[in-house]
Amino acid sequence: MIRLRSAIPVLFLVSLTAGAQEASVNPGINDNFRNPQPGEFVERFEKEGREVYDNRDTIVAKLEITPGMTVADVGAGTGLFTRLIAEKTGPAGKVYAVDIAKTFVDHTVMSSHVRGLKHVEGIVCTPDDAKLPPASVDLVFICDTYHHFEFPHKTMVSIGKALKPGGRVAMLDFERIEGKSSDWIMGHVRAGKEVFSKEIEDAGFELVEEHDLFEENYFLIFKKK
Repeated sequence: MIRLRSAIPVLFLVSLTAGAQEASVNPGINDNFRNPQPGEFVERFEKEGREVYDNRDTIVAKLEITPGMTVADVGAGTGLFTRLIAEKTGPAGKVYAVDIAKTFVDHTVMSSHVRGLKHVEGIVCTPDDAKLPPASVDLVFICDTYHHFEFPHKTMVSIGKALKPGGRVAMLDFERIEGKSSDWIMGHVRAGKEVFSKEIEDAGFELVEEHDLFEENYFLIFKKK
């Protein structure tokens, strides 16, 4: 059972869902992604020493993707995982590269297509809606991005609508633990695993699996109820 560590996150969650979340939970978190230059972020995201990059093949293997599946990479960024996922689905499948930044989406689609991964399609989402087609997706992958969701409840509800019955959400994010996590994580990530898990469950999902693989990140699998 997942338990919250204090009453403060509980009160926050109650107000978040009860108030239909009209205000951003973290204003300004995405200011750097209004018009990002993909080349600069490739150097940051796709480099040795970044935990999810170093373990990218293991992560993708845990997603249990089979040929013909439809997968959405929400918060695709520079497309690292989009391309790896597209290799697994094969041309009979489809992969949506979803991001709020059009420059990232364009870069991911282009870098996929030049590798022969023509079944990658880009979607520019909004801060409160993934903009995925309804009942179209088998799996949604969210890597180091959930903490950037300004309207997490609305966004996760939109993802739930996009999933097929029994569809899954794979979510990786940073462990935020006082006295253990880095100062950057403590200042940048608004909450820890227990709070984020509860938010996702409240949006219509159940936690079905946790992979204990990393030092800085956690890896959760949810299923649509």
